[in-house]
Amino acid sequence: LLTFSQQLKLKIAHTHTHTHTHTHTHTHTHTHTHTHTVCLNREQVPGTNLMLPSKPGWLAIHQAAWYGQDTCLRVLLSAQPGMINKRTERGESALLVGVSKDQLRCVQVLLENGADPDITNYERETPLYKACERNSAAMVAVLLNHGAAVNTHCIQGWTALQEAVVRNNVEICEMLLKAGAKHSLTNMYGISPLFSAAQTGMMFTVHLKLYLFSAGADINSQAADGATALYEAAKNGHEEIVKLLLSQNADANKPGKTGLLPLHIAAQRGSDIIVSLLISATSKARIRRTGISPLHMAAERNRDEVLEALIEAGFDVNAQLSEERSKLYEDRRSTALYFSVINNNIDAVRMLLTAGADPNLDAFKPLMVAARLGCIQTVTLLVEHGADINASIPTHPTTFPAVYMFSMKYLTMFKYLLDHGGHALSCFGCMISVPSICRWAGPIIDILLDYVGHVTLCSRLMEHLDSYSDWSVIKEKAGESITDQ
Repeated sequence: LLTFSQQLKLKIAHTHTHTHTHTHTHTHTHTHTHTHTVCLNREQVPGTNLMLPSKPGWLAIHQAAWYGQDTCLRVLLSAQPGMINKRTERGESALLVGVSKDQLRCVQVLLENGADPDITNYERETPLYKACERNSAAMVAVLLNHGAAVNTHCIQGWTALQEAVVRNNVEICEMLLKAGAKHSLTNMYGISPLFSAAQTGMMFTVHLKLYLFSAGADINSQAADGATALYEAAKNGHEEIVKLLLSQNADANKPGKTGLLPLHIAAQRGSDIIVSLLISATSKARIRRTGISPLHMAAERNRDEVLEALIEAGFDVNAQLSEERSKLYEDRRSTALYFSVINNNIDAVRMLLTAGADPNLDAFKPLMVAARLGCIQTVTLLVEHGADINASIPTHPTTFPAVYMFSMKYLTMFKYLLDHGGHALSCFGCMISVPSICRWAGPIIDILLDYVGHVTLCSRLMEHLDSYSDWSVIKEKAGESITDQ
């Protein structure tokens, strides 16, 4: 395929597909047809044109670097030194090809012969960046020893240091920082090396701490979405990083664009140890301004241990969502108690009620939710702690108590509510004769009659009672109270 290779009378030919996947920015695949060569002395191939590229722009020097043919490289460079920095159609120098294939000896040969360590490909990736991507400390050391620039960024703003941090390679990070890598540079998303370290949970050595913190890194810098390193560490459950950042005075009261603080996200993720670390560093006044309590976050995700820690720390169990945040929910919920009730989390409901949660703050009462779910344990807990049995739904006021509409399928629960203060008389409004409800009318009326004196049943209700022979005893029970209208 390659003119030069043909002139060298190549013995082995094959096609190789090279797939390069960049972790942060892109994935691309390209195919080259390469020929494995037996390198000869220049004198053996008089007239060879070493500068004639193959179709993808590859010279013999690129192929030698790809296959790790360091001896071949020496011969080629002695024959044509001017090819050393030539690039392929993708902008790859032989040095970058050698680094990408982790061919250390070839990289050393190229650098010793004057290869430029800072030539980038068309994605602006340098050999040093690729060495960090390969996680090769030896390659990084060689490139730095030959003066490679440490702060060049790729097309999306990633530097060699950021790549090393993402790979969690402390050794390479230390080498880069000693060589002058700037810890303040951010990529196109506003992410700094310190931010990436917090994301990945990178374990800091003493030297790394010294470089990152003593050199004046902005510990509270924010990414494009407003997140800080502390927020990311809390979100990803990295306890030691949270401790370290707090010890360096990281601001726990800096919200992201969503308005949430590190404590909120830690509560949502269920990191009780991190929550305990952040509680003392977080202003309760600042939490109130966010319009949502960490209690809401913990209750919504059933994080009972976090809920307990927050309650013990004195967080207000009656804190309500701001109007803006409440509108995000169709039922306009506002309390942590509501979240626990709708999740059917009896332990959390008990915990909140014991701590003083008011069961009557939400527009749509938690008692109605519990009745609809048929959870007699939750209903009992709520009633014992003062839930209003006779409350109505503000948007749908009726004389028929709302909680009874949701408990009609559960006669034991229905009777329990009446035993604990439910207004039976108000249940004889027309709501009970609605077709969708009338199939339960008989048993319900039977129970209701135990709680009222004389009551007049309307003709429509009479008609329903007459439609089932089994309900005749109910008419007898009502006695003279049943009259035609």
